[in-house]
Amino acid sequence: MFLDNTSKEDRRIYILSREKPAKAVISLGVPLIAGMFIMVLYNLVDTYFIGLMDDDYRLAAVNLAYPVMMITVAVSNTVGAGASSLIARSLGAGDTERAERTLTTGFVLTGINSLIVTSAGLIFLSPIVSALGAQSNTFDYTSEYVSVLLIGSVLTMGSYTAGALLRSEGSVKISVIGMMMGTLANIALDPLFIFTFGMGIRGAAIATVLGNGISLGASLFFYFRGKTLLRPRLRFIRPAAAIVKEIFWVGIPAALETLLTSAAYIINNNLAVGYGELTVAAMGVAQKIMTLGNYIYQGFASGAQPLMGYNYGAKNYKRMLAVLRSGIIVVSLTELAVMTVYGIFAPELIGIFSDTDEVVSIGARVLRTLMCILPFVGATSMSRMSFQAMGKPQFAFVITLIRQLFLYVPLLLILNSIFGFGGMIWAQPVTEVIMMTVSVTLLYRMIRSEAAKEQ
Repeated sequence: MFLDNTSKEDRRIYILSREKPAKAVISLGVPLIAGMFIMVLYNLVDTYFIGLMDDDYRLAAVNLAYPVMMITVAVSNTVGAGASSLIARSLGAGDTERAERTLTTGFVLTGINSLIVTSAGLIFLSPIVSALGAQSNTFDYTSEYVSVLLIGSVLTMGSYTAGALLRSEGSVKISVIGMMMGTLANIALDPLFIFTFGMGIRGAAIATVLGNGISLGASLFFYFRGKTLLRPRLRFIRPAAAIVKEIFWVGIPAALETLLTSAAYIINNNLAVGYGELTVAAMGVAQKIMTLGNYIYQGFASGAQPLMGYNYGAKNYKRMLAVLRSGIIVVSLTELAVMTVYGIFAPELIGIFSDTDEVVSIGARVLRTLMCILPFVGATSMSRMSFQAMGKPQFAFVITLIRQLFLYVPLLLILNSIFGFGGMIWAQPVTEVIMMTVSVTLLYRMIRSEAAKEQ
């Protein structure tokens, strides 16, 4: 067989260019999902150990602080998404030098961005915490957690960017190893900093930041030991204007997508505060459990991204359509299984993190509502990632704009005003059902249009 006699580098290219579509999506997606499952523990471990402190206000504070992590990832995604798209397309076109220039530039830009995030965040810390929805019982806890996240943003952003760059060349397993090492470190450090050192919620944040630092270190180790297809090169450390422009052309819309999601999350939390801070705690636990399901569709979509980018660069549109169809089928069936587990065991899952009856009751209700998004949202995520991979971020941004600004936020406000808390938590499932049809139709037509131009 071809694969038995080729190097690891050739195998990665074979998966991108010739492997059966469904098998290629699974091959790149499953290891990434496994790594993402481990990364879920970053939040779940913090939530679990903070829950052991028997203070639901600390639990609420971790949820209120979560958008700051999302914003940090959004800024990181400016480089990660933009550079990954260009690397995959460059490899598909056979231009290895441009791919390595892009890789090196990606690391340089990440360092610059992290300094900006840390400085701006610490200067405006109090207004940021207030905007997150923190009130008298949660303000100080939220401030502690957020300040540490901001100080350690260089490690968090570096970790996310490095993972994205590794996946762009098909080195998914290497990126997963970095995730695993970081998460295992976080699991070990959480009880040490929270309880042994008596640092409480600040200790949980420190453990998370250090875990990301270890993940980044592992990724850099693989790069400089020559275990990857591409390597950062000192001669490319001065960014080329054309590459920077291309990175930000794709990356800025990708970052805006995450920022819009963060804004919607903040609006959701501020509405939830009106039903009591224990409701915020319950929603936070349910949403973190939902991340297990979310990372499945995100993993398959991220796995498909280099496939779509490589084959777009190679002008293999027939394979792109096959990857899209196979990916949607695989992710939808997988998410149906996860949805079933959530539906049956919702109270037990919430009960792992809190023994307060009100938190368990509200959290189970939220989880059983939010799980309804799972069979639909994967198709939307795969379409959005595909547009980024093709270097057409404006279409990916349009999907997010419609999803968050024109559907989710208005539905959140309208359903909350009419039906109260029950209406508020149903806003997202309604949004995702609509968006599945819109996003897949848009991508399918775009690929067919590109194929027609080549004929």
